Amino acid sequence: MKIAVVVLNWNGEALLQRFLPALVAHSEEADLYVIDNASTDRSVAFVQQNYPDIHIVQNAENGGFVGGYNKGLTAIKADVFCLLNSDVEVTPGWLTPILRAFRTLPDAAIVQPKILDLKRPEYFEYAGAAGGFIDTLGYPFCRGRIFDTLEKDRGQYDDTIEIFWATGACLFIKSDVFYELNGFDEDYFAHQEEIDLCWRAKNAGHKVYYVGQSRVYHLGGATIQKASPKKTFLNFRNSLYTLIKNLPRTRILPIVCLRLCLDAIAAFRFVVKGKWKHALAILKAHLSCYAHAKCLYKKRKPKGQLKKYGIITAIVWRYFVLRTKYFDRLTKDL
Repeated sequence: MKIAVVVLNWNGEALLQRFLPALVAHSEEADLYVIDNASTDRSVAFVQQNYPDIHIVQNAENGGFVGGYNKGLTAIKADVFCLLNSDVEVTPGWLTPILRAFRTLPDAAIVQPKILDLKRPEYFEYAGAAGGFIDTLGYPFCRGRIFDTLEKDRGQYDDTIEIFWATGACLFIKSDVFYELNGFDEDYFAHQEEIDLCWRAKNAGHKVYYVGQSRVYHLGGATIQKASPKKTFLNFRNSLYTLIKNLPRTRILPIVCLRLCLDAIAAFRFVVKGKWKHALAILKAHLSCYAHAKCLYKKRKPKGQLKKYGIITAIVWRYFVLRTKYFDRLTKDL
């Protein structure tokens, strides 16, 4: 099985200096690539001068996370792509459990490792943690992370299980599945595009797995700051995009209407906190969604939307009202 570990870069020389040494040292089983999104700094020259064995694919323009990978991966031949953020630190032996999973789980199309916080290594990291799920209203959450509550890693998620979505911070996908799905949806630009990709994969009959024996550390917030209004806009908008594209047809209107009400509450909370730009970002997200609803609906496949997709009914209610903060407690309540 030929695996390509692919780092997407845009003006990230400092990140490459920090994270490439571990990647090179601990990735003997893979070919290494950097896809450069038309950087204007010295990051490409840095790789060429210091890591001549790393292949460089240069895009003509910055297409964001989505367009960057869609364009760059066409120049790479492998059985499995590992899409790795430039701010992820890998560990010794990180690839071995992943490759084992692909060999022993023939239905595995997408896989993610355990994602821990580089700044607080004993905690799970926001982007992916121990595998992603969604509730019936389409809100994403993870084992190890529900909204802003992060669990300590006590070995409670060292298993291998099927999940609903894998994080784009470190996502392994069979190349034939990636092309079957036509890659990422470029209307997303960045954020939650991996949830859409995984949902489309599951609609097509593929499975997504988490492998807890593989461990990486994610810095997070290196491209778009976690607390930025831009990220708020992309997260809310892209979540709605995903619902329109992937929900069973009869559920789209009622669930989008419910999300309008709940997102209005989220916007009000931002106003109370004095974060007017974030509240405005939620409004813009909904307006953008409604403006593009017809085009999004046309992207739906004529068959295959999963009727059962959320493992719980209302994560917002359980988290903010019932104060259920941890995944194990969440599953005990079911």
